[in-house]
Amino acid sequence: MAAIKEAKVPDIGNYKDVPVIEWLVAVGDTVKAEQGLLTLESDKATMEVPAPFAGVVRELKVKVGDAVSEGTIVALIEESGAATAPAPKAEAPKPASAPAPAAAPAPAPAPAPAVATPAPAAPAPAAAPATASPPVAFDAAQVLPGQVPYASPGVRAFARELGVDLSKVKGSERKGRIGRADVSAFVKQVMSGAAAAPASAPLGGGLNLLPWPVVDFAKFGAVETKPLSRIKKISGANLARNWAMIPHVTQHELADITELEAFRKRLGEENKDLKVTPLVFQIKAVVAALRRFPQFNASLDPSGENLVLKKYFHVGIAVDTPDGLVVPVIRDCDRKGLLELAAELGAISVKAREKKLGPADMSGGCFSISSLGGIGGTAFTPIVNAPEVAILGVSKASMQPVWDGEQFRPRLMLPLSLSYDHRVIDGADAARFCAFLAQQLGDIRRLLL
Repeated sequence: MAAIKEAKVPDIGNYKDVPVIEWLVAVGDTVKAEQGLLTLESDKATMEVPAPFAGVVRELKVKVGDAVSEGTIVALIEESGAATAPAPKAEAPKPASAPAPAAAPAPAPAPAPAVATPAPAAPAPAAAPATASPPVAFDAAQVLPGQVPYASPGVRAFARELGVDLSKVKGSERKGRIGRADVSAFVKQVMSGAAAAPASAPLGGGLNLLPWPVVDFAKFGAVETKPLSRIKKISGANLARNWAMIPHVTQHELADITELEAFRKRLGEENKDLKVTPLVFQIKAVVAALRRFPQFNASLDPSGENLVLKKYFHVGIAVDTPDGLVVPVIRDCDRKGLLELAAELGAISVKAREKKLGPADMSGGCFSISSLGGIGGTAFTPIVNAPEVAILGVSKASMQPVWDGEQFRPRLMLPLSLSYDHRVIDGADAARFCAFLAQQLGDIRRLLL
């Protein structure tokens, strides 16, 4: 009989206790090397744990909802090549909805009905979709550092689906951590009247938003319901928090990149195997600006009373993928040349679109760039990627007449949009940052200084 070996969680960066959200295989399945076994979901990305070798799955060691870290044993796999007969456990067919083995301590709890809601809402039409989530009153104090309920991203997503305010839920797990069972128990208490539904925030104590409108769109014409991808769900929650909690201001500027673009094209002709995009020049210009204005290369500490100034230059690049927006990070941009940055940018963009980014690829950023230059637009307001304090938006360059003191000359102008956290950065500093950035892009020789 072939040896049965352990499949463990590989290096997932500095993340620990990452929840399991889905099993991709069942006991008795034959897997190939590097085939995904299960899916993990951190607060920034989802990732698959691959099979370290080919074989037959003999036992699943964790279940959906469990938290795992690097080195955690997730499955036992019998290497292929010797015994071909399946183990006795695999003879009985498993239901499709229960990927965990019968020997597991407990099956993953089934989602509570969508009608279970701790908050009263306006009556919905009879034909309203059953998946509509009830509104939850938003209180800014509940997401401030030190006041966030202790729960995993998977439990937070589960609570959002049920409309549960986690600040009202008491955790029963280790150190008061809130689990799915705690959320389900809270919903049952509310439905039975044993617990009070969350009250609306008092005047001045929160945003006190109106309930989200529930509309039966099918009454007006044909519709199609399509679930959001996991990336959109996770990024959407982060964006909503950042937009609500960070006082955004956006500074706009135009940079003359006529000479830069001519040089970029020559560089591309000399390096035909390497795609040199305008973004690599923007990265170098941003690094120069961060050196000149260190308050942009900083983050507020959890207390909100101190500014942490960073001495490294890791730049996040927003990448558009079929499943949503992700922001991988290019590290030590101050130590890399244009061609090295171009190669790394191309590699990490492919990695993002193939869903192969890990937590280490998306953490540690100091400043982000969101470029829509390849699509269009003249300006926009990018949302600051907390805990960063600023983000640069880049729109499509266009040829414009520019007065040089004697006559109008055609110049290629690049629109820049800098959004910043007004708690940390003043408007005057933002204007100086943008002016300096435009100066760097306008004369590429300055990037060598």
